Amino acid sequence: MASSEVDQKFLGKLAKAVENDNPLLAKVLFRILGLSINLSGQLVSARKQSRVDTARTADLLELHFHIIWLSREGLVLLEQYVLPMVGKYVELKVLAYKLRASFYHIFVLFHNTPSVSSMSLGTPEGQTSAAPGLAPIRLDKGKGVARDDEYDMGQLSLITPRTFEGGPVGPPPGFGPESPAAFLMRPGDYLPQAYQYFQEAVQYAETLLWGSHSLRLSVKTEYAAFLYECVHDTEGSRKVAKETITQAYEATEGIEDDMFDDTSELVNVLGRMVKRGLGTNNSRSPRSSPGNGNGNGNGNSKAQLETTSAEAEGRVPPGMI
Repeated sequence: MASSEVDQKFLGKLAKAVENDNPLLAKVLFRILGLSINLSGQLVSARKQSRVDTARTADLLELHFHIIWLSREGLVLLEQYVLPMVGKYVELKVLAYKLRASFYHIFVLFHNTPSVSSMSLGTPEGQTSAAPGLAPIRLDKGKGVARDDEYDMGQLSLITPRTFEGGPVGPPPGFGPESPAAFLMRPGDYLPQAYQYFQEAVQYAETLLWGSHSLRLSVKTEYAAFLYECVHDTEGSRKVAKETITQAYEATEGIEDDMFDDTSELVNVLGRMVKRGLGTNNSRSPRSSPGNGNGNGNGNSKAQLETTSAEAEGRVPPGMI
């Protein structure tokens, strides 16, 4: 997710590849790479904290704000500088469309209204009120915690509320019955747009890359995760994972040594997705030790991937018995 280690490898490699041809594009890709490395660590921390403590502490809110901000900045760079310039670069085109879907995946998880995930800030459950009629405690970014009780409540009680024609004025972003992160990004339902962007990324991956290409598998792996986490389509997620494993197994193209390990690992992840929710006995798929191949991108590496794919799906290919 915005981005995986596979995506980060391709970001660095492709940024270096286009450096002479398009220095601006290369510079932006390196910036997105740095941002994505930072973001990956933040996402891991957020998932761990959400499992341990569901209460919206100030530290957890700060972490979520940082994730949303990093994702928003990455999306701006991607849409303004990268997507308009990827027409002639095959792998970069797939990666760019995948990253756009991935950023929206984060918005759906952490900032969607209505909430579709336990990690979402779509409802202000973490905000508390001191008493009826008083505003809740609110975070003042960079200046500590601002509280209404710091003021003279005797003076405030003398103020007569004024009514205005046209109805009451709503609270500023982040302090009302909307997402606490509204000051960073407009609240809304990002699920349909994220789904559309994943469909586009999958289409480019399937059209431009062969079945066992690690970048193609990265696209399909996150799409399967998105269906499971956000759309809550367990069967759809399993179907995508199983079809992707089959396509990787049936690919006739050779696998280069530098992407073989990534492809093998993603096939194992997809295998676990196939069996997710089917019962405790099948919750994890066997993990293979593929080795280093024979150096020519074919031969032993191809056979090992076939074995890994079969194990992940729970079947043995013809000729392997």
